[in-house]
Amino acid sequence: MKILLINGSPKGKRSNSLRLAESFIDGVRTKIEGNGEQVAVDKLDVASLNIRACLGCFSCWKNTPGVCCIKDDMQMVIQKLIEANMVVWSFPLYYFNVPGMLKNLIDRQLPMNLPFMSKTDSGYGSGGHDSRYDLSGVKHILISTCGFYSAEGNYDSVRNMFDHFLGKGRYETIFCGQGELFGIKELASRTDEYLAAVKKAGSEYATGTISDEVKTELKTLLYPRDVFEKMADASWGVSKTSGEKEPEDLIFTRQMAALYNKAAYDGKDRVLEMNYTDLGTTYQILLGKDGSKVFTDGSQTATTRVNTPYDVWAAISRGEMEGAEALGKQLYTVTGDFSLMMNWDKFFGSTANDTNSSAGGAGASRAETASGSAAEVKKNPSMNTMLIPWITFWVAVAINAGIGSVIAMAVCALVPLIMRHYRLIIWDRLSLAAVAVLSAVANITGYGDLITNIGYLVFGIFWLGSCFTREPLCAAYVKYSYGGDKAHRNPLFMKANYILAACWGILYVLTAVWTFFLRIAGFGIALIVVNNIVPLAMGAFTAWFSKWYPAWKASGK
Repeated sequence: MKILLINGSPKGKRSNSLRLAESFIDGVRTKIEGNGEQVAVDKLDVASLNIRACLGCFSCWKNTPGVCCIKDDMQMVIQKLIEANMVVWSFPLYYFNVPGMLKNLIDRQLPMNLPFMSKTDSGYGSGGHDSRYDLSGVKHILISTCGFYSAEGNYDSVRNMFDHFLGKGRYETIFCGQGELFGIKELASRTDEYLAAVKKAGSEYATGTISDEVKTELKTLLYPRDVFEKMADASWGVSKTSGEKEPEDLIFTRQMAALYNKAAYDGKDRVLEMNYTDLGTTYQILLGKDGSKVFTDGSQTATTRVNTPYDVWAAISRGEMEGAEALGKQLYTVTGDFSLMMNWDKFFGSTANDTNSSAGGAGASRAETASGSAAEVKKNPSMNTMLIPWITFWVAVAINAGIGSVIAMAVCALVPLIMRHYRLIIWDRLSLAAVAVLSAVANITGYGDLITNIGYLVFGIFWLGSCFTREPLCAAYVKYSYGGDKAHRNPLFMKANYILAACWGILYVLTAVWTFFLRIAGFGIALIVVNNIVPLAMGAFTAWFSKWYPAWKASGK
């Protein structure tokens, strides 16, 4: 397949529309080459070509049929148009049509037509001219970005023009609003999602048509209108009230404020104070139910204060640095309400899609959803899978070694079925195996007290042993609320979980010790009370510590 990519942007290689066009062609290439065919792509940057305006002399019709009298690069373009199997027209919207240089190229296609009047079969217009060449098998796609929040209602002039010379319904379009966002690294997570949809469209169009599902995805706004227009206004760097130029850090702060997702408002107004330590400037962002507002006079009372060099925060926003990792290294500090930082993606993440605000939270990952049907997708691991067998074992076997051990083994057999919608991890499997073996031993020997005591010890060893691995036991379950495996690069998250894993491990090793001596001393009732109260107290400590420790470390103390 021969693909001709016509880049009609005056920006050349810096074109935002070109990014979409290249993603589309990647999709075509993947599909075609996957079928064993070759793909050759010819890219023409119109801005670098010598294509003069049409003279309207009709020499190409009457004097030198099929050949223009102007000797420039258009002869080469026409030859490539004739040879192509697919033409990708890439351009930004300029004054509600194509840029002038691309219009010149379109005008200069006249030699490709015969001069004789014909009744058009394009379904558009009142007449036409037949092509000199058989181009009926050529596929065309128009890919364009514009500066409005939506492409809807802005491309009627473009459609009318292409309907005339390509034929109505004989080409596809990908028209995307908010085009300038594709050049902003800080927004790459959202724009990359859109580019992936464009690539999918290319894959479909390579051998057929673009599906309605993908078309709907391509029409989805990158950001809601109010968010985009705030970012667009801020990007000019000029005050709306005074008309004066604003400093770069204030422009950046306004754009960050524009990304606030007011749908995340929980009834509590927040004031985020950005203190750029290297510049000596401080701005405040009020986050409320009606949206965000930037204050430059310090008139608000900050609820969360971020003390950071400007370059560090800008690098984090561009994705060049992990925010949590930078915080762990104390490249910046945070004081006040730390919950805003813990839920940053919820308040400042993409608001265009209904996705879980904490990447990978309780639902299945995007990749998993794409790779299988809903019935095959497994939820993230649940600690209940590990705890249910242990709790059953400690309670049932302690009451009656014979019957209790049978109950515990039955639970071990049923848990994988009960928790079948959840992925099993190593600690789930080890727990099921350990409880099954200990229950069998208790059933054979009848030593319920001793075996449950060993169970406490084994469970404690699991926790302590995990402290010598790359992922402590508790982190293996809760990391999905902190970005999944990305949480491994979060020093605060990892340190907190290593500490908690060590605490739980020590607790259960000590439980094995005091249970042994209290049973010998005959304090059975006291043992029941202690072994129930202490884990509850430890659970309360865990809930407190998991919030306190990151906030304490983030403050730089």
